[in-house]
Amino acid sequence: MSTIAPIEAPEQTAAPDEQPSRFALLKLLIGVAVVVALFVAFGLGALLAVIAAIVAMVMLHELGHFATAKWSGMKVTEYFVGFGPRLWSIRRGETEYGVKAIPAGGYVRIIGMTSAEEIHPDDEPRAYRNQPFGKRIIVASAGSVMHLIIAFVLALIVVCAIGRPNPSVITVSNYLTFASGETPAQQAGILPGDQLLSIDGHRINSTSALSSVVASHAGKSVHVTVSRSGHTYTYSVTPVDGRTVRYDGSTLANPSGPSRGYLGVSLSEGSSKTSILAGIPAAGSIVWSVVSGSVAAIGHLFSPSGISSYVHTLTHPAASTKSASSSAAQNRPESIVGAVRTATQAVQAGWLAILEVFIALNVFIGIINMLPMLPLDGGHVVIAGYEWIRTGRSKTRYRADVTKLMPVVYVFVAILLMLVISSVYLDVSHPMPNPFK
Repeated sequence: MSTIAPIEAPEQTAAPDEQPSRFALLKLLIGVAVVVALFVAFGLGALLAVIAAIVAMVMLHELGHFATAKWSGMKVTEYFVGFGPRLWSIRRGETEYGVKAIPAGGYVRIIGMTSAEEIHPDDEPRAYRNQPFGKRIIVASAGSVMHLIIAFVLALIVVCAIGRPNPSVITVSNYLTFASGETPAQQAGILPGDQLLSIDGHRINSTSALSSVVASHAGKSVHVTVSRSGHTYTYSVTPVDGRTVRYDGSTLANPSGPSRGYLGVSLSEGSSKTSILAGIPAAGSIVWSVVSGSVAAIGHLFSPSGISSYVHTLTHPAASTKSASSSAAQNRPESIVGAVRTATQAVQAGWLAILEVFIALNVFIGIINMLPMLPLDGGHVVIAGYEWIRTGRSKTRYRADVTKLMPVVYVFVAILLMLVISSVYLDVSHPMPNPFK
């Protein structure tokens, strides 16, 4: 996944002919349709959806750079999805938009990203390196900021539209299967998915609160109030005596013990939604929690104990796949292969799971991109800040010589490549267990 990238010289390419551009677009659309059909035919629709979501996420990252660079007056020459051979493109003004053959991310080209880049003298006033330090920092960090915005929007959808798990919300999961027939809840009209609000005026905020009331009313009618699709309903239900009902080969209660009432339902923890106004701080809290956890995880990974643990995982990979909740699993970084697998598994688990995965993924990528080293966005931010400090009140702008930094950059890139390759190896050879089972 690429971030902002320099070019060596201004491109004065004429706008492509309209007819070839339309023909290329038609071929691209046909190719996309064929790929979609193949994924669906082989039952890989969820995988395709995840890949499309990740590509969209990357392009929103690049859109952050693109929009802020345009706003700052910088010259942006390309905004592309993918890498490699050009499949289709169209020029609007000085910027070429298009799609390339390898859908492994995308990029935006802004001229003059470093002092080492050679550009045409006419373009110097609009080069990134000649802009005010504040604008340079905004453009360089806009991609990571976009990831945090995406994470916040997804978190807002969670708290407002889907709801977060709430142990005080008790819902009916399903009916029990009684040998004698329908359960009391089933006879009364209570449905799976109903939230239990109260019984005979007693508020239900835990399974124990429910059991204590129902247990003491065997054979006695109680009024159960439920919430269903935004409406409230009250039903008269007579709990059955568990001593007289057989379920799964035995009675619900000890036949020689005291009577104990049952509604005949299995219960689950429900979720609670909130308004948009109240959801804003709640979504912010979710994102902040993920940011804190991601920073701690990255810090641990590059600590002496974290490096030792990762090396042990590489040499004993089976140990990290025993359980998704094990410490080795929780501290093991995932490659894009593992992230796609986890996201695909989350699709099967429901909207809440997939949104939580993409919240975490966006936050993690946003933080990683701000590490203070080229070629990451954080490297451009640090260089702009360093040049601003060195320039001070001088009338002559200081320009850092990035070529002196290149040996350190090569070492950093080598470390990242080793981490990426090793994590891909682990995710392919020893994939983590499904965390949603």
